[in-house]
Parts: sequence; structure tokens; C-alpha cells
Amino acid sequence: QVQLVESGGGLVQPGGSLRLSCAASRRILDFNDMGWYRQAPGKQRDVVARIFQLGTTYYGDSVKGRFTISRDNAKNTVYLQMNSLEPADTAVYFCNARLNSGREDWGRGTQVTVSS
Repeated sequence: QVQLVESGGGLVQPGGSLRLSCAASRRILDFNDMGWYRQAPGKQRDVVARIFQLGTTYYGDSVKGRFTISRDNAKNTVYLQMNSLEPADTAVYFCNARLNSGREDWGRGTQVTVSS
């Protein structure tokens, strides 16, 4: 089991930026992929972005061109740079790690609120 600890959430005005971090307790290159999901009140948890073992990335349609996922293998940390934030981006953001076996682990989440 891996421990995933998110940080970097907070309150930001529309148009602003935040960078989320997800620190893992083991080598992130051990995972098939890692990513970020988000869940707004009363809504399902949706994928935001994923980064795969070889470095390829995937983004949800609503964040393409605004969010960037990256990783620092030496620090075992995955990042989510969020620019041009909108009120619709308000949600709890969760880090996810998935092994080749299909096993998944989740962090506890970090709140992002976009409001003036």
C-alpha cells in the first residue's frame, strides 16, 4: 500500500493559479500511472489528468489547455499546475496511483475553491 499526501489547495480568485502536489511513500515509477481526480459537492468523482509510466499524459476535456500534470521522479511527487481557474473548478482534488495489477490507492484530498 502506498501513502499519497496532497497539498497546495486553497482559495483563489477566478483567473488565478494553484499548484497541487502529491507526495508518494514509494517510487512513483513503480506505478502504471498516477493522476488527479476531483469531486464537487453532489457530483461524481471525475478524472482531471493522468501521467503514465513512459510520460504520456491524459487530460479531461474541461481542463485541457489550462492544467498541466508533471512529476519529479527523484522526489516521488506528482504535480498539477492549474491556470486560468474558474468557479467550476471548485472541488476536492484527489491524488490516485494505479499499479499494473489494477490496484489503486487514493490520497485524502485537498480542497480547491475558486471564488471572488
